[in-house]
Amino acid sequence: MTRTPRSVRPRTPHSGPGPDPGPDPGSARLDLYAVGAGVLLVTAAVLIGRHIQRGSHTLFVDWPPLLASWGPHVGPGTSAAIVLAVACTAYGPAAAARLPWRGLLAAVWGTATAWILSLALVDGWGRGVAGRLTTRHEYLRVVDRFHDIPAALRGFDGHILLDAPDNWPAHVAGHPPAATLTFVLLDWIGLGGGGWAGLWCVTVGATACVAVLVAVRALAGEELARRAAPFLVVAPAAVWMGTSADAYFAAVAAWSVTLLVLAVTARSARRSTGWAAGSGLLFGLTCYLSYGLTLFAVVGAAVLLPVRRRVRERPGPLLLPLLAGLAVVPALFTLAGFDWWEAYRLLVTRYRQGAGGVRPYGYWVWANLACTVLVVGPASAAGLGRAGAVLLRHPRAVLTAPGAPDRPGAAARLALLAASVFLALLAADLSGMSKAETERIWLPFALWLLPVCAFLPRPRAWLAAQAVLALLLNHLLRTGW
Repeated sequence: MTRTPRSVRPRTPHSGPGPDPGPDPGSARLDLYAVGAGVLLVTAAVLIGRHIQRGSHTLFVDWPPLLASWGPHVGPGTSAAIVLAVACTAYGPAAAARLPWRGLLAAVWGTATAWILSLALVDGWGRGVAGRLTTRHEYLRVVDRFHDIPAALRGFDGHILLDAPDNWPAHVAGHPPAATLTFVLLDWIGLGGGGWAGLWCVTVGATACVAVLVAVRALAGEELARRAAPFLVVAPAAVWMGTSADAYFAAVAAWSVTLLVLAVTARSARRSTGWAAGSGLLFGLTCYLSYGLTLFAVVGAAVLLPVRRRVRERPGPLLLPLLAGLAVVPALFTLAGFDWWEAYRLLVTRYRQGAGGVRPYGYWVWANLACTVLVVGPASAAGLGRAGAVLLRHPRAVLTAPGAPDRPGAAARLALLAASVFLALLAADLSGMSKAETERIWLPFALWLLPVCAFLPRPRAWLAAQAVLALLLNHLLRTGW
């Protein structure tokens, strides 16, 4: 009799370090409370937001708390989106348990790309994909002003303020120039225009799901990673990932964290050095794609916590290449004449000159969180409740290094990862520099909240809830930015 390879043997849904999904009335009540709190938060944000918008028109959104307008519609992507939703819900958990690891990663990337693109195509190719990055606020409007890149970088700060001559569009002014340069370089190699830019954001953005999956496996074990895989694919976040430059930013930030995880968990010094240098390089790029994503340093610190002893024992192969890689992108932009700190100072002024200076902080400081609930879905709300319970039950387990075959430690490290992302998200929220549009702006953080769905029993039911929410949002509202 031939022996089934270990990598493709069927796995029971509750094997390994994951939580036992058997009946647990206490956990079921916790799920209900967490989802109920999310529903109440969203309902309050909608009702209070509509009242404020009708009375003072200071929210600058048509369907608070989302930057969207009511408009039920179907389109070319509707059928594909429904088929993908049904297939992923019915077969996703079993496929995630049985596929070889590398095959699972490829399946996650391909399916996530198809899911994002099908949702985008509900609005048609023009409005849903090709036209997204060509509006008056977007990056493609200024590609022709970067024919001389060094000169454009030296003069970048001079066009940030609203009263500056030839001021940049909102998204160009609101980000460091690496964001715009990405589309300039695409144009230079013959991939110009909104269609190519949109496809770039979708295909690269979908790799963020793979990055998160790889990081979860290295930190918390393969079983939890496999349980999380379908939720990384069928996420309401996909509504805003197609096609937004923030999806591309999310991928770069995600891979910077993942390479750091691989560096601190690598068994050889050579691999640790390579991963660390790559992590530093990508984190430097992340900081020059979006100012707010510097908060991923909080996530990086959380990754280092369980392996702090290993870092102290061999700092050379890890910290030196990490810092060297981190210095590359800032050095290049600084030498080219771009001053990151001065640009951010001017951006704060620009933000206050526009809608950001009018939108009420007292509403958005909590309504932003309602946006996040819609982006990550009810399953993530329940998963976050369970993650909090894990941290309360096993607070010291977060200090155990990856690789130890202990179920509490694996679950606690995953919960710690989610907690660090939530902390970074709260810092962004309290700063007052993210009032509205956080369903798009916070995509890089939101994707890291999805793996806590691995704590949930009955994954098909939760996946169905995620998929239904995404389909409703995409077909009932017309989103934009």
